[in-house]
Amino acid sequence: MTFLHIFVLALVQGITEFLPISSSGHLILVPLLTEWPDQGMTMDVAVHIGTLLAVLIYFWSDVWFMLRGTGRLIKGKQDPGATLTGRVIIGTIPVIVVGYLMSRYMDMDALRTLKVIGWTTLGYGLLLWIVDRMSMTVKRIEHMGVIDALIIGLLQCLALVPGTSRSGITMTAARLLGFERSESARFSMLLSMPTIAAAGTLVLKDLMEAGDLRLTEQAGMAAGLSFVSALVAIWLMMGWLKHSGFMPFVIYRILLGSFLLALAYGGPSILPF
Repeated sequence: MTFLHIFVLALVQGITEFLPISSSGHLILVPLLTEWPDQGMTMDVAVHIGTLLAVLIYFWSDVWFMLRGTGRLIKGKQDPGATLTGRVIIGTIPVIVVGYLMSRYMDMDALRTLKVIGWTTLGYGLLLWIVDRMSMTVKRIEHMGVIDALIIGLLQCLALVPGTSRSGITMTAARLLGFERSESARFSMLLSMPTIAAAGTLVLKDLMEAGDLRLTEQAGMAAGLSFVSALVAIWLMMGWLKHSGFMPFVIYRILLGSFLLALAYGGPSILPF
């Protein structure tokens, strides 16, 4: 892979992973609009590792709060940090179970089509807009109960269909339950950590066993670049949501989804190049 290919993939993934706009809807455009081949699972997970590092850095106080609380719980002491850790675990379990079942009994590649991604990008963008407008803004993460975490976790399973946007659907679920916009985004970020960490661990193991120095260097470069772009994207989005809503992301999803559907039903001939 060329440096430009790696740079574009890392930039696209880093920016779109945590914004509610669907990273898969953007990544499919990279080979479509260029002559580059598919980057493969290793590079996909490498750029995800970079985004994981961005979450750990930006939300370091929450991560430390959870780790410290879990440590106290092990010693037999109740702690709010341990409670938050439990909420994240509860929210993660459904996607692990459903993801395993889907990978075992379904052809996941059959979902990676322009039509599917176009409709999910458009449909869930509109759902985010509707839910955001109709929901109250009264709850913070500290108010999250077991049922809240489970509902968010169950709806996160929808993100196994490309184009849905993991961050988008979890923020939609949290808003539906009455959580503030910035708190919805905050829990969505924390919820991303276990899944990305698990996938990243498996890929690091494969890289070490393969002993491919060039592939390892490329994966490391991709992770570093996606880390920087994801950190900037998180910082900008969290700042925006403290004072404004999801409308810019909704509008963008409608435009992107419409474009992808036009490509799917009209063919590449609609492209101006």
